[in-house]
Amino acid sequence: MIDAIPGLSVTSLCIAAVGLIMAGIVKGATGLGYASCALPFLVYTVGLKTAIAFVLVPAMATNIAVALGNGHLTATLRGFAPLYVAMLPGIALGVFLLGHVDTKLAMMVLGISIIAYALFSLVRPQILLPHALVGTLQVPVGLANGVLTGLTGSQVMPMVPYFLASNLEPKRMVQAINLGVTLASAVMLCGLAFTGLAQRPVIIASVVAIAPALIGVELGQRIQHYIRAQALRTAILIVLAAAGAGLILR
Repeated sequence: MIDAIPGLSVTSLCIAAVGLIMAGIVKGATGLGYASCALPFLVYTVGLKTAIAFVLVPAMATNIAVALGNGHLTATLRGFAPLYVAMLPGIALGVFLLGHVDTKLAMMVLGISIIAYALFSLVRPQILLPHALVGTLQVPVGLANGVLTGLTGSQVMPMVPYFLASNLEPKRMVQAINLGVTLASAVMLCGLAFTGLAQRPVIIASVVAIAPALIGVELGQRIQHYIRAQALRTAILIVLAAAGAGLILR
């Protein structure tokens, strides 16, 4: 199966597994987006298109428990249905672009997206949207998030800043973000499989990758009791920003 995956040698597979575990540790310890943390590791080892497909199932696995077990599921789905629905054509357009644009351009967009996410998470500007704008922006935010998801595999921009600025209760905000990531990952996986950008061996490898991802999350949840979460979060975000810059310059 390994030989059937383009660019995935035994060595690359081992490096990718380490990257998946590390991203899981980051997710478990700090709550940062799994795919955004894992993608830089994977892009450097297996290339962008394989990395995007490879990370989708582990990303869903690390988010689905939160999405289903955090409460407010029905209310969140109803309240932000326009955003989630708008993601669908956006993802379709992004997947189309991924199959037709230069991979270097897609990597640059991924790098910019990761840097923007890291800087926003570091600065955490206190922006609150007026209630009327929270509803008005749902469709454009969902559409833009879908396009970036389809093109880069990173599902956090501009969805995360939007939800942070929507003045939601913390649990409902986490629920809304995790639902968006889970839905985007599932739709993205279907889109990649339909267009042939994710072949069966890659999807199988992505399912197998659930194990190292969840191991990493468990380790991260244990580690957070022994270290300062804010210091770790800051260090990781700086590394992420550097990795994003590396993708742009690659």
